[in-house]
Amino acid sequence: MPAAGERSAARREATGRRLVRLAALRGRAARPGEFWDVVAVTAADAEQARGYRQQLAEKLGRKELPLGARYHVFVDPPGRKIGNGGSTLHVLRCLEDLYGDKWTSFIVLLIHSGGYSQRLPNASALGKIFTALPFGDPVYQMLELKLAMYIDFPRHMKPGILVTCSDDIELYSTGVTETITFDKPGFTALAHPSDLAVGTTHGVFVLDQSSFSGKGGLEYASCRHFLHKPDVETMRRCGAVCVRGGSARQSSGECGDSEVDSECVYTDSIFYIDHSVAKQLLTFYKEMGALCCEIDAYGDFLQALGPGATQDYTQNTSNITKEESGLVEVRQKLYSLLRGTALNVIVLNNSKFYHIGTTQEYLFHFTTDSKLKFELDFLSVAFSAFSDKAATLGRSTSVIQSVLEPGCRIGPGSIVEYSRIGPEVSVGQSSIVSGAYIDVRAAVPSSCLLSSLSIKINGQVKYVSMAFGVEDDLKKSVKLLSDIHSLQFFGVGLLECLALWGVKVSEQLFSGENTHLGLWTARIFPVCSTLSESVRMSLKMLNSVQHMSAFELSGFQLLSVEEMLTYKDVEDMLKFRKQIYDEICLQRQKEKSDL
Repeated sequence: MPAAGERSAARREATGRRLVRLAALRGRAARPGEFWDVVAVTAADAEQARGYRQQLAEKLGRKELPLGARYHVFVDPPGRKIGNGGSTLHVLRCLEDLYGDKWTSFIVLLIHSGGYSQRLPNASALGKIFTALPFGDPVYQMLELKLAMYIDFPRHMKPGILVTCSDDIELYSTGVTETITFDKPGFTALAHPSDLAVGTTHGVFVLDQSSFSGKGGLEYASCRHFLHKPDVETMRRCGAVCVRGGSARQSSGECGDSEVDSECVYTDSIFYIDHSVAKQLLTFYKEMGALCCEIDAYGDFLQALGPGATQDYTQNTSNITKEESGLVEVRQKLYSLLRGTALNVIVLNNSKFYHIGTTQEYLFHFTTDSKLKFELDFLSVAFSAFSDKAATLGRSTSVIQSVLEPGCRIGPGSIVEYSRIGPEVSVGQSSIVSGAYIDVRAAVPSSCLLSSLSIKINGQVKYVSMAFGVEDDLKKSVKLLSDIHSLQFFGVGLLECLALWGVKVSEQLFSGENTHLGLWTARIFPVCSTLSESVRMSLKMLNSVQHMSAFELSGFQLLSVEEMLTYKDVEDMLKFRKQIYDEICLQRQKEKSDL
């Protein structure tokens, strides 16, 4: 088994090779079998779908994507949330509606991107699948990285659906003669060696220990049972724990830090459904009619598979954030439908799974995670107008498609994307600045998330900037006004903040359902006529909380993040990004002519 450094270098080389292959396909029509027949992206509602379609159209117009594939955005049906499992079923229905029986001959990439990104709110407006990455010229987004990482799959895949999520990255290398093939009936999933702690928040495969060795780059293994977010005791009891680096035998020792010779479990990432099973699932969906609950594509599909599967999981709702009536019944029906279906596992022994779904993960992986930076060749400054003589960058910063004017300072471990930062601006450490224009003397605090949106109200374009602490919990909510004292904004009680801002506590303070009172629905962000003014106002809000000094918001129309997304003007946000893009290109041309 090669050393960890060699394994990382192999992943970097393999990743670079895949990126080159995608680059060769961008802007040209792929040959039959060379690329996906359909690339489908899911959206939570019509407004989000409209934004996704606009961004896809722009990418295709700029020849940043391979041509010839059918790119679709499919919106979840209105009403109750149906989860990524429900979205998967709905996409099958949409494909049949569009293409009739022909859809069963397609090789489909299905990317789930239908959430509101409450844990990474700078991606809420334009979608996690369009999150910018700190490399590429022009910069790559998550969509292009997904297409690159799976670039070899369509040539070795029978018609079917490959299901993935928009906020994770899988990097892997295989031997020269090894090929990842999706040609078996049933489900086929990729498996990655992970620490036991990672297994508690992911799906874990209980593999037939005699069917693989844990050596080499790639092995095909049989899976007896799939565990969804199990505790360590359950992993051990079920025989899921292995020793990394030379033995797939069951282990009972302690977990080590090394990538080699330590305990591991094999965790999930993406999976493939062959068309015969996809047709069964579509029939099930038609018979069910409207879904009454959220279905998890991983927990509710995969737990029904393999010879060791039992019905026990159908009653277990401990991993469900919102328990719904009907969920157990739907799970039992899915179990009856899928029981006995094969779960084939492709073990990628030299692979790493990275999740980028929260502010903490985003900051860590883009700035301080040396392994991911090495393997994807992340840059400190990616496609930006910047002079190191004119601006000061702290250690491990990440600047993406932005204009940094002479004299500004960016603190260590911070990310600036799609922004224009003026000469007298300092950004603290471990902060996120997205879509902002700061043209006056200003200090963005450390550990702050500042993200600006264009909105359209009554036909007029306005601007709002959300500002939070990177550790603020935007998903937390209470049901009663009397309980909002438990909510925290930038480390301070929300009630204290409201008093500083002169905002009255009432039912009108929160948007949406009155049973979800939280930072996501709190009407606290001022609507402004210019982008730069909206940033100034939100920074003044933060400053008042930091120094416990009053800052009156009574003269402004105030919106919640929930409302900002309802009113968002995608076209204007993309226009601002285009202005930055054009300015960077102009500066580069000028630098070339000066030489």
